[in-house]
Amino acid sequence: MQTPLLIDSIVRQTTVLIAQLATSGGVRAPLAHVASQVFVELARELEGQGVSRKVSADMFGMALRTYQRKTQRLRESATVRGRSLWEAVLEFLQGEEVVTRARVLARFRHDDQVLVRGVLRDLTDGGFVFASGSGDGTAFRAARVEELAKLRDSEDASAFDALLWSIVYRQGPIDRPALLGLGSLPAESLDGSLARLLAQGRIEAAEVEGRTVYQSRELYIPIDAAAGWEAAVYDHFHALVRTIIAKLGLSHDSKHHDVIGGSTYSFAIWRGHPLEHEVLGTLKRFRDEQSALRARVDAYNAQHKKPSEQLNITTYAGQTVLEEDESEEQ
Repeated sequence: MQTPLLIDSIVRQTTVLIAQLATSGGVRAPLAHVASQVFVELARELEGQGVSRKVSADMFGMALRTYQRKTQRLRESATVRGRSLWEAVLEFLQGEEVVTRARVLARFRHDDQVLVRGVLRDLTDGGFVFASGSGDGTAFRAARVEELAKLRDSEDASAFDALLWSIVYRQGPIDRPALLGLGSLPAESLDGSLARLLAQGRIEAAEVEGRTVYQSRELYIPIDAAAGWEAAVYDHFHALVRTIIAKLGLSHDSKHHDVIGGSTYSFAIWRGHPLEHEVLGTLKRFRDEQSALRARVDAYNAQHKKPSEQLNITTYAGQTVLEEDESEEQ
């Protein structure tokens, strides 16, 4: 079994991607919550697949009691029940004028102090809280509503809308609480984006069992779009992960091996090679072919009634080019 080696390799490549995204365009995105988020999401997925907590604890190399305490601590503040630590700290700061780090740590003394400090850094880096000073005497003040509004107005709302559209398209039907649970996201920003996407007809809202859920029937991000590249990255990565998961779930004698999966091809050529343009044009040909095929499918579907059951097929492709000196460096 080479599964541990495979997992380690995937984690390594994923961290490379996260580091690149966190520094893209000169930004320095906060990462204090990433390690905790990975643990929580892994624990949740294992439970969702029917793995018992004892087995999950063994997989993490923890005693059952340690595992249970950690999952509870990360999912919910030990000081304020029913609220995540991030939410609880922010609400505490919003209820005060100025609060020192020492007082925050004292207020959340039942929570892991390293996590509390990490939340404070995350809130400060995200612009939700202003900080002044150093050490435990550092003073924190929650940003006021009008200050947050100015910060949101200065951001590119279209890029956020595109990313949210992509998430709804891939994970819908999905409700508001589930969307809020995807990250440290202000409710006002989410509500504003949902309203814009609904008004533009990009997403739809429906009532299911007494709750409002959102879904989308299509997603289109232009190749040369100045805003929304984050949505394209998410959509491509989501398609890749879903495809691999589906492939892993196939039995050896499944009839779907020819329609589920992926293939990778590498070519070694040089400038002036007789097949240079044919190889480099692979991605463009794929895009042209798939765009034409999708147009034909849409035209047919518009003229015919869809059955109650249908197949949803996602096809993706990627291509990269490395010069020889870059390859040697890598």
